[in-house]
Amino acid sequence: MAKFYITTAIPYVNAPPHIGHALEFVQTDVIARYRRLLGDEVMVATGADENSLKNVQAAEKLGIPTAELCARNAALFKELADKIGLSYGAFLRSSAKEEHWPGVEELWKLCERNGDIYKKKYSGLYCVGCEAFYTESELVEGKCPEHHTKPERVEEENYFFRLSKYQNELESLVESGRLVILPETRKNEILSFIRTGLEDFSISRSEKRAHGWGVPVPNDPSQIMYVWLDALSVYMTAVGYGRDGKEFARWWPADVHVIGKGIIRFHAVYWPAVLLSAKIGLPRLLFVHGYFTVNGEKMSKSLGNSVNPTNMIDKYTADGLRYYFIRDSPNFNDSDFTEEGLKDRYNKELLGALGNLVNRVLTLAEKAGKSEFSGRKELEEGLALEEIRKRFERFELHEALDKTMEFVRSCNAYVNKTEPWKLKGAELEGVLYNLLEGIRISSILLYPFIPEASGKISEMLGTEIKSIGDCSFREKFAGKISKGGHLFEKIE
Repeated sequence: MAKFYITTAIPYVNAPPHIGHALEFVQTDVIARYRRLLGDEVMVATGADENSLKNVQAAEKLGIPTAELCARNAALFKELADKIGLSYGAFLRSSAKEEHWPGVEELWKLCERNGDIYKKKYSGLYCVGCEAFYTESELVEGKCPEHHTKPERVEEENYFFRLSKYQNELESLVESGRLVILPETRKNEILSFIRTGLEDFSISRSEKRAHGWGVPVPNDPSQIMYVWLDALSVYMTAVGYGRDGKEFARWWPADVHVIGKGIIRFHAVYWPAVLLSAKIGLPRLLFVHGYFTVNGEKMSKSLGNSVNPTNMIDKYTADGLRYYFIRDSPNFNDSDFTEEGLKDRYNKELLGALGNLVNRVLTLAEKAGKSEFSGRKELEEGLALEEIRKRFERFELHEALDKTMEFVRSCNAYVNKTEPWKLKGAELEGVLYNLLEGIRISSILLYPFIPEASGKISEMLGTEIKSIGDCSFREKFAGKISKGGHLFEKIE
């Protein structure tokens, strides 16, 4: 078995999760479940970014300790991951002193040993929302382009990382595709940024400004490590870095980091530079998704226009939300979230196309009183399996789902054309063979997207979901058919 290690971004926990976080969980999980169907041994890591100034400030506003706020919100992120079906193997909070901090300290020491960390005084414009410095030219009307807030002027003596030293190597890394960035537009964006000239960046904050919250700099407790250096390290500490060398060697490097477009520089420039300095293997690919928007505006906690994903799951089910996310969110672009759109996809496609197909065919199969059916392979041509596989390999999840649903629609069209309720004997058996095999194959192809419903279909058929290699029409359908209840209930 080949190993496949994929991560979500490590979200700030200054507030409960919004639906944009759920989107990233789903995209990550779809990729992970597909790789399992290929036979890979898959690890998914996620967690909580807790050592940030914005978490401190959020706790102060609520009048509670920062640790209490982080614990409360980290639990909500974990609950969301569970409810949406993220099949993770590690959920690591960056406040975990035993599991996380030793690895962060080790990474710092390796960069320091290589001569890439030094101390100096500086002054800069700092956005707490991004936990990042901006130059005047990067601001939009004097405000952070991401959060639309005015950054504060900060003057301190901190430690810096020699990012400029790695400019040529980073450019070559991205340009050559040794670090793949999807989509191509994001790759070009990063190359443009690198070519403007990289400057060394601050990797610590004074203990006073950090309010004593975070990982102390080794041998200098007056300084707290920069939150991004700390948070990015979760990708490694989640699989044992700093405490279990064997486990780390088993999974690292990461095969895919799934991230939002707003944090691409940290992942495509700062993170690889730090790893180059520490002489640690680099991640292989960045999957950079767009945002959910509301009336064209980015959805975020700080902008106050977020949608509670747990409420949506309770109303439309996890599968309903997962399906809508991939169906209506072109992989790498922004898309507007609307509850009307979610309801429409659920009722028309999950209930109307897939649910009704399964219900009609299994009702007829149960009446036929057989567990084995055979016939000519009349639906095989409508199965674009190689195209679906190709789309998955390119991380084109939206298109892979679209092609799969085309096959489901072709099965429905076949029902309407053949009218099996009017048939008997060998004719009926041949039609049911095609439809049962079509549904069995659909349950496998849909598994990465709607795992709960796919599992139920498989149970109804008396079959198993094991491998993408099972997505071909067998000589006969053999199962133990038990229709049970409806897959989906109409939502008014």
